[in-house]
Amino acid sequence: MKILTGATLIDGAGGPVTPDSTVVIDGERIIEVGPRRSIEYPPDADILDISGMTLLPGLIDCHDHLSGLGYHLVNRWELDAPPSLRHLRIAKVLKETLDTGYTAVRDGGGLDRGFKMAVEDGLIPGPRLVLGINIISPTGGIADGVSPSGHRRPEPANVSLPSGVADGVEAVRAKVREMVRMGADVVKFATTGGASSRPGHGPKDIEFGREEIQALVDEAHALGRKAMCHAIGGAGLRLAIEAGVDSIEHGSYLDEDPGLIPMMAQKGIFYVPTLTVYVFHREAEVARFRSRAQAMYSHHTDSIQKALAAGVKVVAGTDAGGYAHFINAQELQWLVEQGGMTPAQALVSATGWAAECLGLEKEIGTIEKGKLADLVVVDGDPIRDIKVLQDTARIKMVLKGGQVHIDSRVGSRI
Repeated sequence: MKILTGATLIDGAGGPVTPDSTVVIDGERIIEVGPRRSIEYPPDADILDISGMTLLPGLIDCHDHLSGLGYHLVNRWELDAPPSLRHLRIAKVLKETLDTGYTAVRDGGGLDRGFKMAVEDGLIPGPRLVLGINIISPTGGIADGVSPSGHRRPEPANVSLPSGVADGVEAVRAKVREMVRMGADVVKFATTGGASSRPGHGPKDIEFGREEIQALVDEAHALGRKAMCHAIGGAGLRLAIEAGVDSIEHGSYLDEDPGLIPMMAQKGIFYVPTLTVYVFHREAEVARFRSRAQAMYSHHTDSIQKALAAGVKVVAGTDAGGYAHFINAQELQWLVEQGGMTPAQALVSATGWAAECLGLEKEIGTIEKGKLADLVVVDGDPIRDIKVLQDTARIKMVLKGGQVHIDSRVGSRI
């Protein structure tokens, strides 16, 4: 039995902060939580004094790409290294992501189920993983890998990551089934282009028609999977929301169609704005990326603020990986500085609401009796300064399922 005592507790549900708290962990779960003086525990317990620090639920990134090792074509087509070396590099990414306090990540494509199995079997350390396997798009869409010269992407070295290209209702249904067969916990697909898409296919250009989108969503739900949809603006964004996707990824132009945000609120669709990736794109080397990201900036921030006001649950996701790792907590800063959230709201977006988005709200996301003990101890107060979560030196403890992953405190054990 482990006892974490003395910290200021942030519960992840938006409840009041609890000073001088105690959390009792038995095995992998929390069995008691509350003010220190109200909790009794056996004297032979392993007591960890975290006085003066902040205790919060393990952080969650709802949109990452943990296998991404570079944004250039040679990296994206996995031509830069033997598969064995790439796999070892990805294992390092998983471990160091957990080091930063991120105990759960939804991977939006590129990570195969072998990594999830390795984490669950204890072969490598890493966050809890919710896998999309590969994004689904039509010919000419995001999943259709063609170089500027017209050359097609070589067959991937990893056969556990099937092609995401499908055209027509029956083909998209079959593709959803294939992704689930290969280990997809969530079905990821695109209904628009993106900031980094090929010339002539941008953030408001449609991918898939109404019938294909509805078939994708229906098949995902029939197989017990949520549908996460890359949709930035235009007709593809509206069609995704009308079809009842479970989360909109990016959604930068939601503000342009007055009916969309109320529809998301009514349907309970989560909003994952991924501000961090567009901070990168606004400064990218490629002029096309920069201009698209700069054009959407004011729409993006306006969309987030309107969504929050309408009761849409806005959750944290970086869409990182291709350009950086270990920057997951930046999203919380941008949600505050650009999205208009308070730091307390931003923390809920990366804990309680994020767990709901992943469908894991019964297990993680909040510090309460019966939940898995995924916890982070921070030297600092993220309510006063959300940026403290980006300082890895101030992440003093990370626990996942009651097991201590890191403990860098000095002289604090009773």
